[in-house]
Amino acid sequence: MGVTVTWLGHASFRIAGSAIIYIDPWKIADEPKDGDVILVSHPHQDHWSRKDIEKVSRHGAPLIGPPDVVESADEGSLLAPGGVIEAGGARITGWPAYNLRKPFHPRKKNWLGYIVELDGVSVYYAGDTDRIPEMADLEGIDLALLPAGGTFTMNPKKAAEAAGDIGALASLPYHWGTIVGSASDAESFAQIVGDRAIVLAKGDSTDIEPPGDFA
Repeated sequence: MGVTVTWLGHASFRIAGSAIIYIDPWKIADEPKDGDVILVSHPHQDHWSRKDIEKVSRHGAPLIGPPDVVESADEGSLLAPGGVIEAGGARITGWPAYNLRKPFHPRKKNWLGYIVELDGVSVYYAGDTDRIPEMADLEGIDLALLPAGGTFTMNPKKAAEAAGDIGALASLPYHWGTIVGSASDAESFAQIVGDRAIVLAKGDSTDIEPPGDFA
């Protein structure tokens, strides 16, 4: 069956297959209310937005996130790095996401990246992070979604190096074009990564059919 991954701008994604999963919805223009599962990586306002979650969620859609997000929402399921939750027919694994030397995303917070396994496809969403050693432990990733705008996360060069560590069939840059980063950062990432890079404009999608066929 495969899935369709849509970049909604900044760090927001929609993964659609037998279930619809939103990651860090923010500045959503319409109100689709079609989300079966909502994932939030950490509590910064450009990632954890109650009003945007309300726009995309079906009634009763579970919220999954780290403790400070779930506590702020007063609902949802807690997930820690290394933890696994089954929701909406997807297997969702928490993965570490943190800065090595920058102060913005401390490791001790246990904020999250995610591995979403749905309909035979594995998508890794890195969260707000630097290139960290745990990325080299990832296996079998079809599509890696990597922040590449710099300042708060990896810059294009580091994101491209992370893509090499992960060894995904394809890698896609995000976290550019809104608060920090520009189209030139995405282009730089793509130039380094080469044929395995996918760059989307806001609102555009890529289709993945198992085992890792892209359209």
